[in-house]
Amino acid sequence: MLLTEIDHVAIAVNDLEAAIDYYRRAFGASVDHREVVESDGVEEALLKVAESYVQLLTPTRPDSPVAKAIEKRGEGLHHVGYRVADCGVALAAMVAAGAKAIDAAPRPGSRGTTVAFVHPKGSFGTLIELVQEN
Repeated sequence: MLLTEIDHVAIAVNDLEAAIDYYRRAFGASVDHREVVESDGVEEALLKVAESYVQLLTPTRPDSPVAKAIEKRGEGLHHVGYRVADCGVALAAMVAAGAKAIDAAPRPGSRGTTVAFVHPKGSFGTLIELVQEN
């Protein structure tokens, strides 16, 4: 089994501060980690849930994939991040199983992780992020 656990569920939002406030009021959640990921054009706030996260994402530029997703589908579920021991091995296994890689090779992600994205086409309509903790 290449998947070790759910790393995060990512939710695309227009207003990060409002989303953080909502999760605080509704669930008592607090931000465990916050970061701007320039390469992806997003700012994220990670809310810890057991050993996983709810990742709230907002675009930092209009050409980012998250901005395009919000424009096309509105706010809401963006992707699921699966934790793996070796991102390269997991990406190769997914491609061998018929998935379409967005990232040709694993790359640096937020909080010091290594990540790779897999296109929803070939993954039953779900954008998948493979996450290796380093």
